[in-house]
Amino acid sequence: MLILRYLWIIPALPLLGAAINGLAGMFLPRWPNKAVSAVALGSTGLSFAAVLELVREFVHYAPYPLPWVRQYFTWIAAGDFRAGFDLQLDQLTIVMLLVVTGVGWLIHIYSTGYMAREGGYYRFFAYLNLFTFFMLVLVLAANFALLFVGWEGVGLCSYLLIGFWFLKRSASDAGKKAFIVNRIGDFGFMLGMFLLYRTFGSLDFRAVFGQASSLPAESFGQFGLLTVVCLLLFAGATGKSAQLPLYVWLPDAMEGPTPVSALIHAATMVTAGVYMVARSHTLFRLSPTALFVVAAAGAATALFSATIALVQNDIKRVLAYSTISQLGYMFLACGAGAFAAGIFHLMTHSFFKALLFLAAGSVIHALGGEQDMRKMGGLAGRVRWTWLTMLMATLAIAGAPGFSGFFSKDAILLAALGGAHGGVWLYAAGLFTALLTALYMFRLLFLTFHGQPRFDEHQAHVHESPGSMLAPLMILAVLSVAGGWMAAPEFWGGSSYFERFLAPVFGAAAEAAPASAEIQKFAAIAAGVALAGFLLAWAFYLWRPEAPRRLAGSLRAAYDLLLHKYFVDELYGAVVVRPLLWLSTNLFWKAVDSAGIDGAVNGVAASAAGLGDRVRRVHSGNTRSYAVWVVIGALAVIAVIFWPLLREALAPGAVTGMVR
Repeated sequence: MLILRYLWIIPALPLLGAAINGLAGMFLPRWPNKAVSAVALGSTGLSFAAVLELVREFVHYAPYPLPWVRQYFTWIAAGDFRAGFDLQLDQLTIVMLLVVTGVGWLIHIYSTGYMAREGGYYRFFAYLNLFTFFMLVLVLAANFALLFVGWEGVGLCSYLLIGFWFLKRSASDAGKKAFIVNRIGDFGFMLGMFLLYRTFGSLDFRAVFGQASSLPAESFGQFGLLTVVCLLLFAGATGKSAQLPLYVWLPDAMEGPTPVSALIHAATMVTAGVYMVARSHTLFRLSPTALFVVAAAGAATALFSATIALVQNDIKRVLAYSTISQLGYMFLACGAGAFAAGIFHLMTHSFFKALLFLAAGSVIHALGGEQDMRKMGGLAGRVRWTWLTMLMATLAIAGAPGFSGFFSKDAILLAALGGAHGGVWLYAAGLFTALLTALYMFRLLFLTFHGQPRFDEHQAHVHESPGSMLAPLMILAVLSVAGGWMAAPEFWGGSSYFERFLAPVFGAAAEAAPASAEIQKFAAIAAGVALAGFLLAWAFYLWRPEAPRRLAGSLRAAYDLLLHKYFVDELYGAVVVRPLLWLSTNLFWKAVDSAGIDGAVNGVAASAAGLGDRVRRVHSGNTRSYAVWVVIGALAVIAVIFWPLLREALAPGAVTGMVR
């Protein structure tokens, strides 16, 4: 029971790697890239190995009652409040640990090839290891306070990694945008934590959830204490997991290196909000209003982002909006009460979306940095392994039968219609989003790999990626195919292994499981929708490649609306950014700071300087002048000494006495 007893080893290894690479890179001028790679891969690889050993021990020893909590030390103690470095383990933690360390390690391997010729090599891997550390702290935390440390830590590392090429203005601006937007959501998260402590007297998961489980559920439409808490926590989730209205940072985050997009904005950080909602399922189940808001926001975000992805031309931006849409699917599942289905899609999404980003990076690498799909085409025969792996990921995200996304999406759609908090409109939104997903993903595949080459073949020098980049692609391709088969028994009247595994955390489904015939019917509908999306993409981009141009011309207003992303950034700029900038510039800077605070300080300084200048003139060097000043000073001293006596002598009573 080594790892069960010493859970801190899992996050400590990436932290050690970040410290070694960061310090050695700064103080050792000849710290070689090979050493950086060895430290970065070794630390994350050992962390992944520790998680695998943890899984073995967990299955073998089965530590009950769950969650298994280890209290190591108290890091905050103020009055009655205590926040400890307490780590916990249960089935949900196991799933998240495998995703973070497993997929994260593959992305680290890929990065050694992708970033080989980039400057700041040691800095990149120090940030990447540090991010892994904070994400593991977030997942392992046994209280909201420690979870918030990991929550803020991944936000900081995201800022550093998005703006890694800090000399590039767009990258530094994107990093600042991500940081600021996340702080807006985090403010709501903090208010939620304060309200939790005031209500339950603790931030420990066991104490909070234990007390909350004895409370009666609030009615729909009631904004009681639990509803307010859940909505505040969800506000934090909308920022971290890029949901409406705080999604605007994630598309711009594509300015960072592609491995950053794969790790932070596909497989780990953006799923932190989903994990937090799932972890807090005890609270959310007591508030139907909060669940409705989660489901509605998820469905709206999924559909909204999918429509934008239809017309984007930057290959990474298409995948960015796809990520936002898929995160909406996860929140749709959680809002419908199917938390296990949401986490299932979180896991399968980490496989195929990380693969999509890494394969896109391989394409960009092959074309010397080109990201515009309009300047690609005809690559399937030149980068065969990249094309094959991206095809596997595209089939998975589109929901092709047998692939991982097919099973997890079907579970979400089933919950959206027949779940405890589902509804027809939620199912319709999810189903239409599935159609759009297949359409824009096959559009990406066809524009990138098929048709005639649209690049300068004499300058591009198209070449396949090195083995360090291809090996992670192949492993993720296998997971994209096989990662969903844990749910396959449901199709033949069995039960989902994944849902059964998470049952001790989320509990058994409240309603009876649907019959296998009903599941197969829903699966057939979802597969038909995916096929329709594929056929539309084939007709538009292979059979009649001139059709999209004509359609965009005939629907110019709608096309421009989608191409400019509904002008949301412009709206935020006009309504929020520019007014705040004007207010901070003219009121807080010029009026309060410069005129008020600086004016007062500078005025006192100017007065002192003026007085000193006048006093300085007394020291003229003239002896007679000094003598005059001595006489004046002596008279002043005499006046001060004798004035009280003189005033007493001149008082009316004294004068009368003298007369008598």
